[in-house]
Amino acid sequence: MSSMLDKLSVILRRDLLIAIRHRTGFVMTLAGLLTELTAFYYLSRAIGPGFHPDGVSYFPFLLVGTGLYTFFVMSAQAFLSSVQEAQQTGTLEVLMTTSTAPAELIVLSSVSAFTGSFTNLAVYIFAGAAIFQASIHANLLSCAIAIVLSLAIALALGIFAVTFQVAFQKGSALLWLLGSGLWLLSGATFPVQSLPQPLVMLARMVPFTYAIDAMRGALLDGRSVMAMATTLITLAVFAAALLVIAMLGLSLSLRRARRFGTLSFY
Repeated sequence: MSSMLDKLSVILRRDLLIAIRHRTGFVMTLAGLLTELTAFYYLSRAIGPGFHPDGVSYFPFLLVGTGLYTFFVMSAQAFLSSVQEAQQTGTLEVLMTTSTAPAELIVLSSVSAFTGSFTNLAVYIFAGAAIFQASIHANLLSCAIAIVLSLAIALALGIFAVTFQVAFQKGSALLWLLGSGLWLLSGATFPVQSLPQPLVMLARMVPFTYAIDAMRGALLDGRSVMAMATTLITLAVFAAALLVIAMLGLSLSLRRARRFGTLSFY
C-alpha cells in the first residue's frame, strides 16, 4: 500500500509540474466552462421560471446534471488518452515489464487526468453557484457519499474504456455510446420521467441516472442520507459491481494482449 501511494505521489507531482508549465490549457478550459455555464444560464431564463424539474429551478438542475455527466465522459477520455498515447509512442510494452502490476500501472498512469476532470467538475459547480447564483442547499454528508460513489463509477468507466482499447482497439466506441444513448437516458438535461415508459425503465438500468439523482438530491435539496437511502444503495451496488468487472476485464485483456503481442496495436 505504501509503495502504491509513493508511486501515486510521484505521478501527481510530475503531472502537476507539467500543468504549471502549460498554464494556457488551464485558461482555455476555464473559459470553456464559463461559456457553457453562460449558455445554460440563458437557456434556463429563456424557458422561464415556471419550469421546476424534480422541484428545483432549471439552471441548478442543468448545472448538476451536465457537470456530472461531463465528468463521467471526460474521465473515460482521460484513461483512454493515456493508454493511446503510450501505445502510439511505443512505451506501453516497456511499462508492462516493470514490477508494478499491469492493471495498477494503467490506473496510476491515468489518475492525474482523472483528478483534473474532478477539479473541472468542482470549478463548474462552484462557478455556477458563485457567478450565476444557482441555488445550493447542500447536505454535506449526503454530498460526500454521492461524490465517492460517483468517483467509483467514473473510475470503472475509465477502466472499461482502457479494456476496450487494449482488447479491440475500439475504446472510442465507449465514448460514442456515452455521447449518445446513455446521455439521453441519464436525465442530465431533462427529467427521466418525461421519456416514454420503456425508456424510463431502461434509464433505471443506467448507473449515471442514480449518480445524477443522488447529487441533485444532496446538493440542491439538502436531502439526508436516510431520505436517499434507496438511490445511494443502488448506486453503491452499481459502483462495486462495475469496479470488480472492470478490473477483471482489464487484467484479462492485458494478459491476452501481452500473450499475442498486441499491446501496441491502436
